[in-house]
Amino acid sequence: MALAVVHFLWKIPSATSLRARLRRSLQLCNRCYPVHASLSYEAIKQQYRPEVPEYFNFARDVLDRWTEVEKEGKKSKNPALWWVDGAGEEVRWSFEELGVLSRKVANVLSDACGLQREDRVILILPRIPEWWLVNVACMRTGTVLIPGTQQLTAKDILHRLQKSKAKCIITDDSVAPAVDSIGAQCQSLKFKLLVSEGHREGWLNFKDLLKNAPSDHHCVTTKCQDPMAIYFTSGTTGSPKMTEHSHSSYGIGLTVSGRYWLDLTSSDIFWNTSDTGWAKSAWSSIFSPWIQGACVFVHKMPHFDPSIVFESLSRFPITVFCSPPTAYRMFVQHKLSSYTFKNLRHCVSAGEPINPDVMEEWKAQTGLDIHEGYGQTETVLICGNFKGMKIKPGSMGKPSPGYDVKIIDENSNILPPGKEGDIAIRVKPTRSLFLFTCYADDPEKTEATIRGDFYVTGDRGIMDEEGYFWFVGRADDVINSAGYRIGPFEVESALVEHPAVVESAVVSSPDPIRGEVVKAFVVLTSDYASHDPEKMMKELQDHVKKVTAPYKYPRKMEFVQQLPKTISGKIRRNELRQKEWRKD
Repeated sequence: MALAVVHFLWKIPSATSLRARLRRSLQLCNRCYPVHASLSYEAIKQQYRPEVPEYFNFARDVLDRWTEVEKEGKKSKNPALWWVDGAGEEVRWSFEELGVLSRKVANVLSDACGLQREDRVILILPRIPEWWLVNVACMRTGTVLIPGTQQLTAKDILHRLQKSKAKCIITDDSVAPAVDSIGAQCQSLKFKLLVSEGHREGWLNFKDLLKNAPSDHHCVTTKCQDPMAIYFTSGTTGSPKMTEHSHSSYGIGLTVSGRYWLDLTSSDIFWNTSDTGWAKSAWSSIFSPWIQGACVFVHKMPHFDPSIVFESLSRFPITVFCSPPTAYRMFVQHKLSSYTFKNLRHCVSAGEPINPDVMEEWKAQTGLDIHEGYGQTETVLICGNFKGMKIKPGSMGKPSPGYDVKIIDENSNILPPGKEGDIAIRVKPTRSLFLFTCYADDPEKTEATIRGDFYVTGDRGIMDEEGYFWFVGRADDVINSAGYRIGPFEVESALVEHPAVVESAVVSSPDPIRGEVVKAFVVLTSDYASHDPEKMMKELQDHVKKVTAPYKYPRKMEFVQQLPKTISGKIRRNELRQKEWRKD
């Protein structure tokens, strides 16, 4: 049964009233949301009527409600979280156990660290159960969570700590040395929590504190528009921006993803392979599945390995699966006839466009369609191929019922079908509560996203006569490589720190597996111009990996005498990018 979140969002009532309303919502849910119903797109738009109350907290208003459902025996026996490490270790937590443990972590944050609501907490952990506990605990305490990937370098972490003014960082012993190397430069950083065995000077041991923390905790009262999380996202110029989301934008806005795109119910076991540092992990490893009461399946998988994916889909009763197009491109290069995914019934993909031929090959080998979805760090699902819809391979599907999506021109005029323009979401006269609230501490960049009555995504697209949207490309120079958004400025800045580089320009270049990769055009100093090109490229690639997150390094490089520039001296990245893509 799918818990109808839109029907139980209310101001904080008594416990008796909560149980009564929960029962009514479940009864309504059984009538209105039949299991795995293939609704038409128009029916989805009619059915989706979210109610946004003044107060909302996902931990209290969703997760704790599912605990009540478990106690009443009205939910499947599936756990809330099912984690495996591939070596025989497993963790299975019910919603009740998740609640108890997350309250203990909330007490660690409040008591041991003295954190107050809206204090910022940076979390850098791999796919381990503690990552989920900290996410929920931050909701309970009203602290603002800032996730990060473990690929961040000391320089990246320094930027995030200084820009966010975070008071606490939570990580493990693989990242702790980098934090210590820059910690003295972060005046706001007061507490460091280590999620590892043993102890480290200057750090609090997370597991020791958790063991001794009380399990009673009163969830703070948060308004829908109070800040809940911040995600750093790359831009065309400058350092990554802080994209702030409220308690309602993900906690309520992702209802449409869980129910209609992922097609989840409380009987499902859902696996999303996203890295914990990205917003997609919040989308599909926390909010969308738990809104529906589904089980979140997690494989530790330190490094992506198709064989581990195939074995897990065969061994575990996973029913719904989400992975980026890059992964599916790897999957279809293998013969899957030796594997049987007997429980798998629904597959989705997001993060970048997926090739029609990959969709065709996946279906030929598994019998399953891939339902593509489109969204951004700043949004929830913008467009999707919803369950029951006709799939047009290569299309992002139709607009989410939570948004009014249009294709507009440079003057904010709505374009007719077949005309290319900017993909935009209407925000006037009323801004959707399911958009990011702002780029934190940067009102100018926030305002720059608005054109006329619309929030402009920065992506170009076309809508066809049937209302399907088709992705054309980025309107700016941000590179989307295997789902990783990489700003050219960050890579160029890393390159010019090397004494061999006079200047550089970074653009996207086509790649059969990753879709596109980072390519750098580099002008060398006279002292290095005669060096062996292959050795020089390797040296510069290694340099970038050390200066910034390794996934940003240029996989391709071309040494040139000069870069194309405008009259005012700005590098014409667009000219270089067009040159690259004409080669394909």
